[in-house]
Amino acid sequence: MTLNNNPVPDLHHHFNAATEFIDRNLSLGRQDKTAVIDEQGRYTYAELAKLVNQAANALKDLGIRKTERVAMAMVDTIEFPAIFWGCIKAGIVPIPLNTLLSSGEYEYILKDSNATTLIISDSLYSVFQSVLDKSTCLKHIIVSGEDGHGYPRLVDLLSDASPEIVAANTRRDDIAFWLYSSGSTGNPKGVLHRHENLLHTAVLYGQGILDINENDIVYSAAKLFFAYGLGNAMSFPFYAGATAILFKGRPTPETVMTIIKKYNPTIYFGVPGLYAAILAGAVNPVNSALRLCVSAGEALPEHIGRQWEKMFGVPILDGIGSTEMLHIYMSHDRKNDYYGTTGIPVPGYEVRLVDEAGTDVTQGEVGELLVKGPSIAAGYWNKTEKTNETFRGDWLYSGDKYTRNEHGYYVYCGRKDDMFKVSGQWVSPFEIESTLIQHPDVLEAAVIARMDENELLKPMAFVVLKNKGPGSEQLIDEIKIFVKQHISPHKYPRWIEFVSFLPKTATGKIQRYKLRDQL
Repeated sequence: MTLNNNPVPDLHHHFNAATEFIDRNLSLGRQDKTAVIDEQGRYTYAELAKLVNQAANALKDLGIRKTERVAMAMVDTIEFPAIFWGCIKAGIVPIPLNTLLSSGEYEYILKDSNATTLIISDSLYSVFQSVLDKSTCLKHIIVSGEDGHGYPRLVDLLSDASPEIVAANTRRDDIAFWLYSSGSTGNPKGVLHRHENLLHTAVLYGQGILDINENDIVYSAAKLFFAYGLGNAMSFPFYAGATAILFKGRPTPETVMTIIKKYNPTIYFGVPGLYAAILAGAVNPVNSALRLCVSAGEALPEHIGRQWEKMFGVPILDGIGSTEMLHIYMSHDRKNDYYGTTGIPVPGYEVRLVDEAGTDVTQGEVGELLVKGPSIAAGYWNKTEKTNETFRGDWLYSGDKYTRNEHGYYVYCGRKDDMFKVSGQWVSPFEIESTLIQHPDVLEAAVIARMDENELLKPMAFVVLKNKGPGSEQLIDEIKIFVKQHISPHKYPRWIEFVSFLPKTATGKIQRYKLRDQL
């Protein structure tokens, strides 16, 4: 079963990704085509290419050498793609950083990566202030924004740099950039990606599944600093000659709907929690140009997909990807009704479901999802044991548990560490959570295992109510009955705790380990 026949691209051995994603648009006559829209204005492909070249030269002028690492803690403006692609064009390795971390987490990453240069948005300076003197590897600190806080301003470095440069002579399998994993199970890990990986995802998923073309305008609520957003709002639109909308603020139901109404994107990328929040806010559908929506980060509950499509007239293509695979490798397509599943592998990727002994499971059995494909990372930085555990031959062990139904579609069960047995049967936290959020009073839910008085594991639910209220014992009883009526009774949560929010990664994944730590 395949989604389309788009082939894996045939790359020359010598290959620089910036040439393919930036310069190629000029050779195709897209100089005057709008590449990026941010809160400051609109930028053509010619203007973007100039900024990329200036960024490459500015970094080289500082003495930053090929293969050195540049940490980027930057909000989503035109300067982000300028630095990211400028680094790659110069053979320097950019490391986009999550802009929502704490000072201690930044200190860990800077020490772990040995980055020699740090570029930060001025709005993030206060978080970094206590870290800068502790990072002994840093030779250069640059600030993006009006206030340089005593350091060189990026805008000045760019304006002083030449707009002409020849791309570094890199190879297709050279490390082009790093991304730090979202840390859903502990400290983030530096994931090493090659130049060719960007092209594989842009062709196989961006064009093969989404059919992105130069007439599209894309908006991703997911930010550029992690894999999902980087593909959505940079590599996919730039490869196709489309237009990307960048928004540096926090995506909320209100800001998302405002951007959709103002800029008329044709493709919107979100996460399940944001789709649910928009629907819960009872927003009025806008007469938009949307032709497609995409969801990732966590599995999309079936009723959210159907409710969204009914209200907005646009399907949501759910998919699963990872930092290690760079983007989505299993997905719905635009032809079939896959709601309630994650669909099937994107052509160019293979998947398997295996038991604890590594043997393929049969239809309907729960197994760990393994994936193989051309965008797989080279491994983790400085973590040999974890690399060997996750990357085994050509296969990536995802840590996600799935079943395959009678139609050949893959159904998400949960993370390997989150699954548990009740009465000898596997329980999927995601199945219980998907049922909980169908209750009219529930906005979000997370389920973990907790021992009862007999030291047997049973489900416990943390619930966020739509009215953000404290809840009541009566509501707890009502929710328990509701779950028993919709799924197997042994799966109902024995305990329910109402909370105001759930701990999540930047990609929207619920950090259940933090909830377990509270017990």
